[in-house]
Amino acid sequence: MTSEAPDVLTVNAETFPDKPAVIDDRPGEPPRTMTFAELNAYANRLANGMLDRGVRPGQRVIWCGQNSLELMAMMHAARKAGLTAVPLNYRLSDDESVYVVDNSDAVLVWTDAEFAPMFARIRSDLPQVEEVVVFGGSALDGQTAEDDLLGSDSEPAIDAGQAATMIYTSGTTGKPKGAVKSRLGSVEQLGGLLGLIGYTADDVYLTCGPLYHSGPGGFAAIAHVLGNTVVLQHRFDPEDWLRLLDTYQVTTTFSAPTPIRMVVNLPPEVKARYSTATMKRMVANAAPWPFALKEAYLRDFPDDSLFEVYGSTELGVNTVLRPEDQLRKPGSCGLPAPFVDLMLKDDDGNPISEPHTPGELWVKASSVLDTYHKAEEKFSQEHDEEGWHTVGDVAYFDDEGYYYICDRKKDMIISGGMNIYPAEVEAALEEHPEIFEAAVFGIPSEEWGESVHAVIVPSGEGLDHEEVTAHARRALASYKIPRSIEFVAEIPKTGSNKILKRELRAKFWDGHDNQVGS
Repeated sequence: MTSEAPDVLTVNAETFPDKPAVIDDRPGEPPRTMTFAELNAYANRLANGMLDRGVRPGQRVIWCGQNSLELMAMMHAARKAGLTAVPLNYRLSDDESVYVVDNSDAVLVWTDAEFAPMFARIRSDLPQVEEVVVFGGSALDGQTAEDDLLGSDSEPAIDAGQAATMIYTSGTTGKPKGAVKSRLGSVEQLGGLLGLIGYTADDVYLTCGPLYHSGPGGFAAIAHVLGNTVVLQHRFDPEDWLRLLDTYQVTTTFSAPTPIRMVVNLPPEVKARYSTATMKRMVANAAPWPFALKEAYLRDFPDDSLFEVYGSTELGVNTVLRPEDQLRKPGSCGLPAPFVDLMLKDDDGNPISEPHTPGELWVKASSVLDTYHKAEEKFSQEHDEEGWHTVGDVAYFDDEGYYYICDRKKDMIISGGMNIYPAEVEAALEEHPEIFEAAVFGIPSEEWGESVHAVIVPSGEGLDHEEVTAHARRALASYKIPRSIEFVAEIPKTGSNKILKRELRAKFWDGHDNQVGS
């Protein structure tokens, strides 16, 4: 039985078979290019290979690695096979990786050879995984080489209607949650967003961050919906990014603030070697872009190219700030995106109708997640019967209806575009026998937007910064490790014994417009 709706990659392969679909260009290596016809055939071979191995529609497959042609192919192959694709952040520690892979119920892993040793180390802790398939190098003992997985290049003869994505996003409980989505959004919502930003079928998309992140990966998926060529940067480097932009006449990308800050801070003589004139749609997101960074970007790139969106893995794109408003509306994340409804609620759950009145932001849109995997109770807490959903951000709107994110109710830190939840870091720190209690929050960072700061109550004497950092490094991904630490005798709390993080943050954020990065 075949799916009623034609597969987007199959359609592109039939419409423009010889157009480059993916270009994987790494310094010092010949670029690898696949046309839409070639990518479709490769994705079919992956999909059929998984189905031949007994993987069934509706099951989950993990993919892991730095940006590559093979990862793009698996994103398509999983959909064609009716599977739920689960990207794994390759920067996670072994313990964090075990949790995500096992919690996802994945039965197959598709990994770059660079991370095959990690999967070998944790293999005994993954009882549900039936096979670890390795591309880009040698498979280790007990693993499967890519060539041994590949099947027929014919279109998979299954109903792909169960296909979905599941991206893990950490939560206040300290454990990541899999946000399940079966779509990018309705045709109307996606079309409205694409039309507002002005995408065309001739665009060329360049990654500016890892595909496992919902922004770079999601916009790469949108690029292929439109039949765009996707240029992959394997590992971010600011000058090499400019080389790729210039070489392939790139017109669009998506970026957190940190990579672009690195680009605009390159020496003038380095930037002068490359042209940025073709850039038409730079979508800023993942963390707030400081006003000074926007000004710096506009000195080096076309002044009508900068768009900013507010959104999340769970909710999709919710607002858009167009180029003409970037300097006119400092601090704003824009107006509601097409076919997206926004509502602010006060602490009692009442709707807010007055401008400049902060409240919790609720969203109703087709792009909202379907549920949290194995955390339906958490989904219910953030989702009401009328279809409104929240991730706990606090916002207000001005007299013209432009929205501003002014706080994160749930204390999430965004450092270099990466989401970090304090509860997860606190739980890891408090496993140390000499740490009685820890409070973690974000403080301003010129380089990263926010950096992780820990306030620790030691249980004895002798605990120092080096020991805390070494302990954190064993349990957490590098970007989650506290960059600054202070030791105190007691952490301030409310009468109900909740930590007063707002009080702890105050001295660091004094003089800043908001507490979500600057």
